[in-house]
Amino acid sequence: MRSRRHVLPQLGLAGLGLLGLGIFLSAISLGASSMQPKIVDQDEFQVIGIVARTTNAKEMSGEGIIGAQWGKFYKDGILDKIPNKVDSTIYAVYTVYESDRKGEYDFVIGARVSSAPVIPPGMVARKIPKGRYAVVMTASGPVQQVVPQAWKEVWDLEDNKQIRRAYKADFEVYDQRSRDPQNSQVDLYIGIK
Repeated sequence: MRSRRHVLPQLGLAGLGLLGLGIFLSAISLGASSMQPKIVDQDEFQVIGIVARTTNAKEMSGEGIIGAQWGKFYKDGILDKIPNKVDSTIYAVYTVYESDRKGEYDFVIGARVSSAPVIPPGMVARKIPKGRYAVVMTASGPVQQVVPQAWKEVWDLEDNKQIRRAYKADFEVYDQRSRDPQNSQVDLYIGIK
């Protein structure tokens, strides 16, 4: 039986998933963030999951693939098929960046694993590099609003030179606080230089 712990946080994403630009803009507050992110040193770890390549421009156009990836993740019971899971926390990973937030990147939805000797068919393993990460915690609320709002804050921090992104790997953590899609809280870990 498939776990019902997480309910389609498909609209929460770095690139905007199913949200069109108009919905995105109406879902966020337009002011720059005054909150400073927490800076942490993160050890390397691995995630196994499904992957798709996209861009933020594609996601904002309404023709993105991130929402469909979330749908596939749940419909196909991907979490249950991942071997050696550390726990049932879901990770949405942004990695293999072509350049910066304007370029292509890989979007991986999966779980943190203790090891990846065998990768199931149709899945990939990606290493999250050891390094410094700025942690931005979303507000509590509908995931389709709070996650895009948090990414807007990340982009504002970057534009205002409050953080210097590394563009190696960023990830969202969907833990027990994201069980209810109408009252979720998600942590965004942004790789920094």
